[in-house]
Formats: sequence, C-alpha cells, structure tokens
Amino acid sequence: MRITKLTNETKNNILENMLKRSPNNYGQYQEIVDGVLADVKENGDEAVFKYTKKFDGFDLTKETIVVSEEEIKEAYEIVKESGLLDILREALKNIREYHEKQRQYSWFDTKSDGSILGQKVTPIEKVGVYVPGGKAAYPSSVLMNIVPAKVAGVEKIYMCTPPGKDGKVNPNTLVAAVEAGADIIYKVGGSQAIGAMAYGTESIDKVDKIVGPGNIFVALAKKSVFGYVGIDSIAGPSEVLVLADETANPKYVAADLLSQAEHDELASAILVTTSEELAKNVSDWVDKFTEELSRKDIIKKSLDEYGYILIADSMDDAIDVANDIASEHLEIVTKDPFNTMTKIKNAGAMFLGEYSSEPLGDYFAGPDHVLPTNGTAKFFSALSVDDFIKKSSIISFSKDALKPMSDNIIKFAESEYLTAHANAIKVRFED
Repeated sequence: MRITKLTNETKNNILENMLKRSPNNYGQYQEIVDGVLADVKENGDEAVFKYTKKFDGFDLTKETIVVSEEEIKEAYEIVKESGLLDILREALKNIREYHEKQRQYSWFDTKSDGSILGQKVTPIEKVGVYVPGGKAAYPSSVLMNIVPAKVAGVEKIYMCTPPGKDGKVNPNTLVAAVEAGADIIYKVGGSQAIGAMAYGTESIDKVDKIVGPGNIFVALAKKSVFGYVGIDSIAGPSEVLVLADETANPKYVAADLLSQAEHDELASAILVTTSEELAKNVSDWVDKFTEELSRKDIIKKSLDEYGYILIADSMDDAIDVANDIASEHLEIVTKDPFNTMTKIKNAGAMFLGEYSSEPLGDYFAGPDHVLPTNGTAKFFSALSVDDFIKKSSIISFSKDALKPMSDNIIKFAESEYLTAHANAIKVRFED
C-alpha cells in the first residue's frame, strides 16, 4: 500500500478521490434507469417480466413471481446441510436484541389548564427490502434490513431479489428472509424491482418505503423514486478507516483493511497512524495477505485506487482527518480507544480495540451494518428502528388553555399577513 505523509494537500486529494465513487457521479446511467422506471410505471407486470428476461435470463410470470412454499422448503434443506442455519439464527438473535433497545414509544404531557401535548409513534405500514443477487449473496444484509423493520412493527415487509437463470433465489438469501420475517418474497431485481415497489404493479404491492443495497442502477432508481416512497439512503461503495498508534498489531490492521478492499474495486481502505514503523509493517502484511486471498485481483485494484496509509504528526491530526473523511466503518486501535472515541464526531460505526474487527459488525455483534458512506456520516446514521416509524405531534387544548395565548397567536399571524390564521383564533372568543 502507498504510504503518504498527512498534509492538508494529501487529505484534500483523498477526499476528492473518494467522492468520485458517489452514485451522483454516474449520471450516464440515469437515462437507462429512468426509461425502465417509466416503463414499469406505465406497463406494470409486463415491463417487470420483460426486464427480468433481458437482465436475468428468466421468463417470469404471474405464477412464478412469488417464491413458493416448495422453494422455501428446498432452500431450508440446503442451508441446514451446509450448517449455516444455526449460525443465521444466532446472528438474528443478536441483531434483534440490539434493535429492540432502539424502540420508541408514544408520549403525552397533560397540564392542569387542560392542554395536552404529545407524540404518537406509528410504524410504517408497508416496507420493501431490496436484496442484490447475481454472483454474490449476502444473507447478512437481509437480516440487517428486515430485523429493524420487524422490531419497529411494520405490518407488511416485501422483499425483491433477482432470480438466477433457473428462476431460483439463492437459498441462503431465501432462508435469511424467512427467518427475519419477510411476508412475501418476489423474484425481481434491478431498477425494475425498485419501480415495481415504488409504483405498484398487478403482482407487487406499492410500498411506503424502500431500503436495501444494490448496484448503481438500483441506487439511481432509489434516488429517482424518492418522493413516491421513502428510501433509506443512496449507498456508495464500502469503506474502512483504521485509526492506530504504535500499540496496534500490524497483522490485525492489515487483515482488517483487506476485509473491506475485497468488496469491490471501488471499496476504500485507509490507515491513519502516528507510527512510521506501524505503517511499514502494515504495508508488508497487506502485500503478504493479498497474495494468499481468493479475491486478490479485486483487492489490488481497490488498494491502487482508494487505499492509503497516512502518517500523521500527532493523534489530534489523525483524529481530525478521520472526522473529515467520516468513514462508514472506523476502527480505533490505540492505547486508550475509548478516550479516542470521545473525540470522533463522524463515523457510521466505531469498532474499539484490537479484537473488535469490522467483520464482527458485518455479521454477528448486533448493530446494523447498513451504514452511511461517502462522507454522509457527517449527517446520516446507521439504519435503525427509527427508519421504520413515523412521529405525529399531538395537540389538544381546552378553551381555558387557549385563552391566555390567543392574543399572542393573533398578533403573530397578523405580522405574517395571514389574517385567516388570526381569524381562526378570534372567532373562538368573540362572545
């Protein structure tokens, strides 16, 4: 990996380079996506079936669009035989327990003058979860997207995922969806799936919100349908930043950097350290590990474009650049990681100490791994139960409670030249 001295210039160059990975910079695909969405909106199932044949190679029909009980049973047999079922269930338990602590409840504040103020918390009624297919299958993402919706109390959870050419869904993905609580699973992928969930078709219900990762076509489709439905975010490629001092184990740090670089060629892996010796040792271990890993070609391209080892003059400088980058995953491997953590303002998820490796959060610890990317951790949070609820304000006043403030409301309204607003208060006290 390249080793660079941390300066304002190198920091700005890195930030600019990383922003190139944003879905906002792939406008050349927008016209294709908008064409698919318009077709699905106009022609419903017919368009969905056409694009499934074109992109996934399967002749989808009304009879085969929903995963059947027989297919689910077959998937369970495969997953049981692989030994993954019990692991999925244990991960599911951890994820559910963590998200149950995020629940919010309605509240009301009653005063002696007869006024009642409050907040009513209501789950979203219908949620669509998108799950990528193709060569890679990510049952962990299925759990991370469905569980917080289920904990929030969402009534209907629909999942869309592309079928293989044989018309089947990856068994690990399918079993994870059933275990997590998906109500209906559709064999539809790509931007056509996003359009179907956003607008509704003869076979697929319109939902209120769409969540879940996907390729650039899915990301741009989610961006386009926002307003018809809510969305979680426009996710970019994965990223990790490791903040380390001389106490860090270079072997562990190198392994963790590579765990993100293997995602795809656009993934980013950055080490910021105050130790030149650690920087060199980590670089050596990265080279050694890379040659042994199955996805070494992807890793090499990722590190060539978006991999950095930055040497900072002080830990304060290292923390500043970590806050500027606002990484999706931030590992803190310092002498006192909890103290360092208090100075971090921007990160999707923080992993403290040398045994809190990022893959722990991807699969098993419990917190959600759907996280803000491309610097959006400066204003965005991990997917949570909050993403699947709505909060309605409650206001109830008696005449006695309204009277003392009526003149002030009238004057306020009149200052904005909204005389009908003022009149709505006046008429209640004319007699």
